[in-house]
Amino acid sequence: MTQVVIYTSNTCPYCVTAKQLLTRKNQPFTEINIEQNSALADEMIQKSNRRTVPQIFINDQHIGGCDDLLALDRSGQLDKLLNQ
Repeated sequence: MTQVVIYTSNTCPYCVTAKQLLTRKNQPFTEINIEQNSALADEMIQKSNRRTVPQIFINDQHIGGCDDLLALDRSGQLDKLLNQ
């Protein structure tokens, strides 16, 4: 089963968009909200080398942020990743 992890914050509209896309695709995901926990933010930065949310991982592969997820969807590559 495909595992999706998305690092988010409370006020991020891009996080909402990414989660909505995954939900539309009936893809369960684990949401890690970094808003109140600096250790989780540090973990996200260490894994992704980025400081912005969302940061999305599919089967431990860093996909990037919302724009990257949407680009994968437009190209048809997202469905392939989600069905591995």
